Amino acid sequence: MESSSKKIYTGIGDKGETRLLSGEMVGKDDSRVRTYGGLDEFQSHLGLARSLIREESVRNVLVTIQEDIFVASSELASTPEVLNRLKRRLGNEDISRLERRIDEFTALYGIPRHFVMPGKSPDSAALHIARAVCRRCERLIVMLNKATGGHDELAVYFNRLSDLLFVLAWALEINSVVKDVVSDLIEGEARKGNHP
Repeated sequence: MESSSKKIYTGIGDKGETRLLSGEMVGKDDSRVRTYGGLDEFQSHLGLARSLIREESVRNVLVTIQEDIFVASSELASTPEVLNRLKRRLGNEDISRLERRIDEFTALYGIPRHFVMPGKSPDSAALHIARAVCRRCERLIVMLNKATGGHDELAVYFNRLSDLLFVLAWALEINSVVKDVVSDLIEGEARKGNHP
């Protein structure tokens, strides 16, 4: 691993300010900073969840979502003047992609008919945490959008994303129950085989 002469710390933020993508200095309590800071936290929860999940189909969906979160963070760290110059922003096509994933997973696993208590398995519980943080990010985006405008589609994206995370967590819970039942059946058959 190569060493860089650059340092991770700059001292710029020591007085409670930070720099947006435009170069503009704002307070660390600025609504944009709070919002993209929330996305940073959300991104970390998604990474933790992905590290716990064995189902490749779910892991692949999460990788795409994590890439989207980087795009959303860039959007939120931009002033209105810079927004139009971004190479990519999340929009209706991304929202439609989330809706297709929701439909695919609900076709396979159904929709729960009762409240879901997180904790059936570590991977589904981690996704439920990510879902709750996603909802908070959605609320922050809605507040920012009321103040500055320009983030309507991003608010819708995060609304759909929290629905998708719920469906993915439900799928993992169903898989966990199936594995438990199969394991119990195998153990029961093994016990029968040991006792004539």
